[in-house]
Amino acid sequence: MVYRAFGARDAVRVAGALRRLTRQRKQILLIGADWRLAAAVGADGVHLPERLTHLAPRLRRAHPDWLISAAAHGAMGIYRGGRLGLDALLVSAVFPSRSPSAKAAMGPVRLAELIRAARTPIVALGGIDNKNAPRLISTGAVGIAAIEALAGGPRT
Repeated sequence: MVYRAFGARDAVRVAGALRRLTRQRKQILLIGADWRLAAAVGADGVHLPERLTHLAPRLRRAHPDWLISAAAHGAMGIYRGGRLGLDALLVSAVFPSRSPSAKAAMGPVRLAELIRAARTPIVALGGIDNKNAPRLISTGAVGIAAIEALAGGPRT
């Protein structure tokens, strides 16, 4: 699970509750972009936006036991992530997505091409639902991530 607080006033409370829940369920909790919050709640690590991937080496030195993932929106982001030794990259957008940060959908064929050239495990993200997820099986992605599909929200 990745919790992205976006500066919420109750971030410590929410992240703490998520940490308790993920521990009970033996799941991983990463905190989006806020390494101070991750440390405060004892998260398993951080998930960085693509623009902050340069911080990964410093975070790795400070927290060698953390999992560090990052967003990547194309070949350059995947290349940079591979050079930084990230544990995983969430690559998007695979399918059309309503996310404000989503770029044009790349589709499963382009995703597979990017994965073949990657040095880092890739998790597919963006517009994934129960209808199109099977199209990702042969891409080489180590997993899929979803936002609206899990929240039950509408998808375009």
